[in-house]
Amino acid sequence: MRELDPVALEIANHRLAAIAEEMGVVLGRTALSPNVKERRDYSCAVFDARGALVAQAAHIPVHLGATPLSVRAAIARVPMGPEDVAVLNDPFAGGTHLPDVTVVAPVFARGARRPFAYVANRAHHADIGGMSPGSMPLASDVFQEGLRLPPVKLVANGRLADDVLAIFLANTRVPDERAGDLEAQWAALRVGAERLRGLAARRGGVGVLAREMAALQDYSAALMGATLRALPRGTYRGHDVLDDDGLGAEDLKLAVAVTLAGGRARVDFTGTEPQTRGPLNANLAVTRSAVLYVFTALAREAIPPNEGLSRPLHIVAPEGSLVNARAPAAVAGGNVETSQRIVDVLLRALARAAPDRVPAASCGSMNNVALGSTTGPRPFAYYETIAGGAGGGPSRPGASAVHTHMTNTMNTPIEALEAYYPLQVRRYALRPHSGGRGHHPGGAGVVRELAFLGTAEVTLLGERRRVRPYGLAGGAPGVAGRDWLFHRRRRVRLPGKATLRVERGDRLRIETPGGGGFGPTRRPARRLRRPGA
Repeated sequence: MRELDPVALEIANHRLAAIAEEMGVVLGRTALSPNVKERRDYSCAVFDARGALVAQAAHIPVHLGATPLSVRAAIARVPMGPEDVAVLNDPFAGGTHLPDVTVVAPVFARGARRPFAYVANRAHHADIGGMSPGSMPLASDVFQEGLRLPPVKLVANGRLADDVLAIFLANTRVPDERAGDLEAQWAALRVGAERLRGLAARRGGVGVLAREMAALQDYSAALMGATLRALPRGTYRGHDVLDDDGLGAEDLKLAVAVTLAGGRARVDFTGTEPQTRGPLNANLAVTRSAVLYVFTALAREAIPPNEGLSRPLHIVAPEGSLVNARAPAAVAGGNVETSQRIVDVLLRALARAAPDRVPAASCGSMNNVALGSTTGPRPFAYYETIAGGAGGGPSRPGASAVHTHMTNTMNTPIEALEAYYPLQVRRYALRPHSGGRGHHPGGAGVVRELAFLGTAEVTLLGERRRVRPYGLAGGAPGVAGRDWLFHRRRRVRLPGKATLRVERGDRLRIETPGGGGFGPTRRPARRLRRPGA
């Protein structure tokens, strides 16, 4: 490991992470859509001259292992000079799914011919075209899901590329909103680049900063290696299933074998189902993110999130499977749903290796709702994920009404949702008795009910509607989710994955899953009767 004073290392980590955090503040405050401004569905990060992750703000875990692959794709395919920006969303070039749009910019020192760093951010755009508003359709290939952008130049010499922007905006139902979010992403890059140049100047030049970046990556690799060495050697297996792919295939199996030895881990997904027709396919970038997240969460101390995390980990993901889909597979749900199941499978396997740290399954779904309309006075498209229950753990009950694992977004405040869209929130509450029973019970899910003030098209993309979140160590599983449509005087039970038309006055109720319980429920001690009583 490159030698660096421990205090200097900690300071360097916080300085670089602070730049990523400030980029996030700029992006959130200047964006136009509630999905970015209110839910904060974005991630910002700093990369070294090779495109390797150096620091990421505490944003979205599913972006942790994926964004670096997009940055490398942009570097490889788009020549970038000072004041240039590349844009892409291609799931087969390091992207996650089409709504997640990544922008990348090089950072040059004054007069330099090569960049000493890169800055990038990824934001979920609430509509990127495709079969249905919100761009989360029950598609059978990626072409039905929306606009797919390979790495191209969005900004050249400080000026927007009008032709690229025109193509981008022509493929969305809400172009003004998309333009606002895209320019907010660009603004965040400018701030990040300026802060990096200032930091390099204060540290004595780009060479000093480059050494600090490399030392941070070495440090994270060492910490991850130490985490793995502290776990007992052996091979640990786990499996679980996805409910269905929305197009007829059910009980889609995910399997993993984790081999721990010598401070390294081999994570082998052989035995996982082949990629499916519906949109539940995950690409390798998403799978990588889930693996990095789980092993980072296992650490007893915080590990700086950077490229070093992945060095002691070897991922085997069969090509053409649910966890490494080939183009042109549909992938909208792979990012948001299959990623959650990958985490569940890994934690189930590792529960034997680290029983004092691994919790029961959390709700296991992001409970995606996408909706919109191109009729009426103003076209709109809206997307949100809804919280559920966290799994109970060895030391405490699971939290209620929280986003878990691969998502870290906030909810859309009722006031913002009703101000932006022809919707009313009729109910927003905890879902009682939905957490699994146990010594440490699972957290409760959420009930969220929307009333429509006009016609709209709705897509639901949820999991754990049939297969309940598992309990651990004798705990009971969490309660499965349910979705309802109230149409006139009828109540209709909806499948977890569905596309439907709604009318004015209709109500959509989402009841999200609770978390699994941990440990057997303790029965109260029997009271002894006194003689003669």
